[in-house]
Amino acid sequence: VIMIKRVFCLLLWVTVPAAATVSAHAWQASGGWKAHDMERPRPPVVQPGDLSLPVHPPTDALVLFAGTDLDEWRSPNGGSPVWKVKNGYMETGENLGSILTRKAFGDIQLHVEWMIPTPVRGEGQARGNSGVFLMGLYEIQVLEGHENDTYADGLPGAVYGQHPPLFNASLPPGEWQTYDIVFRRPRFSVNGELLQPARVTVVHNGVLVQDAVEIRGPTRWLQHLPYRHHPDRLPLLLQEHGAPVRFRNIWVRELPEYSPSGPAAPYSASRTILLPGEIEPLAGRYRTRQGHVYTVRVHEGRLQANFAGPAWIDLLPSSRDHFTLRHAAAEVFFDLDVSGAARAFRFHIGGEVRLAERITEP
Repeated sequence: VIMIKRVFCLLLWVTVPAAATVSAHAWQASGGWKAHDMERPRPPVVQPGDLSLPVHPPTDALVLFAGTDLDEWRSPNGGSPVWKVKNGYMETGENLGSILTRKAFGDIQLHVEWMIPTPVRGEGQARGNSGVFLMGLYEIQVLEGHENDTYADGLPGAVYGQHPPLFNASLPPGEWQTYDIVFRRPRFSVNGELLQPARVTVVHNGVLVQDAVEIRGPTRWLQHLPYRHHPDRLPLLLQEHGAPVRFRNIWVRELPEYSPSGPAAPYSASRTILLPGEIEPLAGRYRTRQGHVYTVRVHEGRLQANFAGPAWIDLLPSSRDHFTLRHAAAEVFFDLDVSGAARAFRFHIGGEVRLAERITEP
């Protein structure tokens, strides 16, 4: 019997006020497929390459489980977890309950190693079922997927009920598998409106299976749930779904925050206007001491240089002898004689200064 998907973190979600919702068309982004449709095409099967396990955490990672204790974890009611810890792994089983991290997280890189122990019982979604819930709300499915016929959006590496994995990279039961997950949390306005949905990238056993996909809302069996405003940081959750599943070597790196308001403003255009007679004396060919030759020209009233090979880069005037670039943090200073003609220029870019002397007139 396929067990109903149990999400013990529901209380984390329903206690915050409803505010942001996703429009109905967002649910059609799956190509018209309903969740859990057995007719939905399965992803191609890929045999992963050899894995060197365990994967050691970077120096800035927070280790959530190193094989000896569950100090970084709690039960949903705040008590101590009752999962088994032995031989360097922790193992869930029937009626042991899900567990959550004591610390809350937002944007993260997460590494998890997991195994479906043998012998495996059950079929479909009852076969070694668990899940990694980002912020306790957004599930990356854990399941025995090596030779298990189940719906595509419930395979290992799926964003459960939403996005099937691009590939089925499952290993047989009894072998350790890896998830490397990059997660960007949803962004909400101060009024609780959704500004940007969550996104997730998942690498399963070294194979990319989710490529910065947009999560459409909290994942749930049989349901498409809209976003509701929630805190910027919430615990991770490992699900107990009645079957024995083992986990080890879990670590997380918190990622820098970024703004969803759009790209940063480009360098502002210069407000200085030079007359043709002021910029034409700057045109010509210039050679650096290293032998590089640059050409400076006047084109449609603008001063340009070929610093980037065949591409012509506009030089924006800040003064008669000082110019900047529109899209790069670079500056050009011309050395002018008493008549206003350029004898040389200094090109400042990336902490480097290139001196070029004039070798021809315009």
